[in-house]
Amino acid sequence: MTGELFVRRGGTGDRTLLLLHGLGATGEVWQGVTEALADQRPGEWNWVVPDLPGHGRSAAMPSYSFGGLTAEIAKSVSGDVTVLGHSLGGVLALTLASGWFGPSVSAVCGLGIKVRWSPDDLAKAAAVASKPARVFATREEAADRWLKVSGLVGLVPLEAVSAGVIPDGDGWRVALDQGAFGVGAPDMRGLLATADGRVVLAAGEHDPMCPADHLRELVPDPVVLPGLGHNAHVEDPAAVLGLLDHLREPADTNR
Repeated sequence: MTGELFVRRGGTGDRTLLLLHGLGATGEVWQGVTEALADQRPGEWNWVVPDLPGHGRSAAMPSYSFGGLTAEIAKSVSGDVTVLGHSLGGVLALTLASGWFGPSVSAVCGLGIKVRWSPDDLAKAAAVASKPARVFATREEAADRWLKVSGLVGLVPLEAVSAGVIPDGDGWRVALDQGAFGVGAPDMRGLLATADGRVVLAAGEHDPMCPADHLRELVPDPVVLPGLGHNAHVEDPAAVLGLLDHLREPADTNR
């Protein structure tokens, strides 16, 4: 635990890998990736996996912004880090790579970031952010809702849902502060312009939230993971682990 941020750590390598999950999820979605690190790249990396503020076992914030979220996450690491972030976590990875928050980011990968936001998209997100959390009668109902919110239906068994739900009075609810939905749309061009080190944008081939064509408007050669969708890190952890190899290439070839 780092302050009010819940953080898991592991690995024995000298290089630090910070893994940031997306909106609605928890750090547990990276379990397949951390297990693949241990199996395929033993002794190369140590890893840091927080639950984002307002998610899972981490405390909520009074309000949510990309800078505020990143400032809290920055407390969990020091020195030089490589960051792999999914969706909202990818935006926070790029924000951290600005160097404004303390840690030095040598390389960063944003996976499955939604880069186009219509006024209707933003209005819907703001409406969700203003609603109170729904309380369910049973843990199973809350877990089912969490799987839908985090886009993990069919990828994570209902019985495996853990930190995604919490008790609330006589019932259960999703362990997500509704206010986090109001974080807004990222300034992707601005984030890419200020990010230090190697930057890679990636997406699953079938990710409806992050089509490769949208990424090509920002970088010349995004990495497309064949056959995968929005939660590629859960679908095929080994394929996502391969993104680390792209982060070793020359610093300006994907900017």
